[in-house]
Amino acid sequence: MRVLIAPDKFAGTLTAVEAAEAIAAGWRRRCPDDELELVPMADGGPGFVDVLHASLGGDLLAVTVTGPYGDPVPGTVLVVPSERGATAYVESAQACGLHLTPEPDRDPERASTRGVGELLRAAVEAGATEVVVGLGGSATNDGGAGLLATLGATSEPAGALDRGPSSLATLDSVDLAEARSLLDGVALVAASDVDNPLLGLIGATNVYGPQKGVAPERLQSVDATLERLAAATDKLVALAKGAGAAGGLGFALLLLGATRRPGVELVAEAVGLAARARRADLVITGEGAFDFSSRSGKVPYGVAAVAAEAVRPCIALAGQVLVGSREMRALGVESAYSTVDLVGERASFDDPAGSLAALAERTARSWSR
Repeated sequence: MRVLIAPDKFAGTLTAVEAAEAIAAGWRRRCPDDELELVPMADGGPGFVDVLHASLGGDLLAVTVTGPYGDPVPGTVLVVPSERGATAYVESAQACGLHLTPEPDRDPERASTRGVGELLRAAVEAGATEVVVGLGGSATNDGGAGLLATLGATSEPAGALDRGPSSLATLDSVDLAEARSLLDGVALVAASDVDNPLLGLIGATNVYGPQKGVAPERLQSVDATLERLAAATDKLVALAKGAGAAGGLGFALLLLGATRRPGVELVAEAVGLAARARRADLVITGEGAFDFSSRSGKVPYGVAAVAAEAVRPCIALAGQVLVGSREMRALGVESAYSTVDLVGERASFDDPAGSLAALAERTARSWSR
């Protein structure tokens, strides 16, 4: 039997690569003769570069960039050569991710996306003719102003772009000419599972600001600073789908001419998931918490859609399963199984790889033939 294993990360416990390996290890214990193909997946957030490197190969360019609060952090640009020129993949969370700062120390009103701009500049300087920026998991809410400043954008007053949203309150104007010149001849792609606009009730601040630490009483004020950025650049772009991704990083990339693509769709295409699914008898996906929000561009829904097109059954292995059978099938998944149900919550977190392997071994009893 041929089994395609294509999970997302299990947030906080396993990377997508580690999750795929754990599922494979457990499955092999029960069914050593099955043919397993591991294709770790991502949606543009943390793990984006690792997942693509595992499937595409390419060269990893190590760079040190500026973190959300000015401290140096390590980053990596994946450069994949092709007949049409090199494509570079950049993961914004490496430079401005929530994981970089302990929760008590987060201050999104002064967090900047400067480091993401440094990653993008490194990709261009490496000779990439296309740069794909994975968006997700950010600690920032500056509308991508720091990125714009790093790439050469200037403002009035000077320096207003690179100190977080608090510095945008006095912004009068922005000149993007140098930033756009730097990217001349480079195709820019924003990979995101988020289609929120920049501003308003369903914008970056009101929807995602609280999880980054924006206090409820500050949401309106912070949203107003992003409105000032939009007024100084392009209000129509602020309304575009995906402009609110990663605290408005999507907005900055769209200003610079980027096209937006759902992250999981882009990764699926890059790793040839559809062709791999057609060769398989069963597709396995998974994530830390499998719930109905998975329909909003997350990996399990994307993988299940590919499996459905290939007319192959898809099952999900997760830390927790928070949907019933009806919702599960609406997501395109035949069955979903939980490590918490199998070994308990504590064991699931204490030994995530071992718990997931045990779950895969148990699942193989029902699905292998």
